[in-house]
Amino acid sequence: MLAHVWKRYIGPLLKRPPRFQVAALCHRPGETGPEVLLITSRTTRRWILPKGWPIYGTDAGGTALQEAWEEAGVKPRGGRPVRIGRYRYDKVLTGGLPVETDVDVYAIEVEKLYESFPEAGERQRRWMTPEDAAELVDEEQLRTLLRALPDLPQTAPKA
Repeated sequence: MLAHVWKRYIGPLLKRPPRFQVAALCHRPGETGPEVLLITSRTTRRWILPKGWPIYGTDAGGTALQEAWEEAGVKPRGGRPVRIGRYRYDKVLTGGLPVETDVDVYAIEVEKLYESFPEAGERQRRWMTPEDAAELVDEEQLRTLLRALPDLPQTAPKA
């Protein structure tokens, strides 16, 4: 009975709202359709999109551009990134505490990948089809977003 009350009523009252991050879905045209760039996380080495916490003084699209550069060495083709979706995952913080985190995903068309970038020695990166990328990521909502990629707008018009 006590476990039921805790789980149903008390636990949800104590739960914190989700945290927020911004991700860059970096893409380029491929021979048979778009290709997306995945990178490995620094700690677990699982395949992810470049992402991070909001950066003070910039908007979410600017944060996506910064994360794409720092984590993957991306030089964007131009135009503003377009928000194409959102997914939720459990971010494991230092110490092992998981926190729900909402991630806004911005499409960034890639002009070039640099070999030297801030986190070059800490991550792997790989181009792949959206379907192959969907098979490698852990987050179900991100899988759905990747599978829908060919139908989504890619970039905003150039200013």
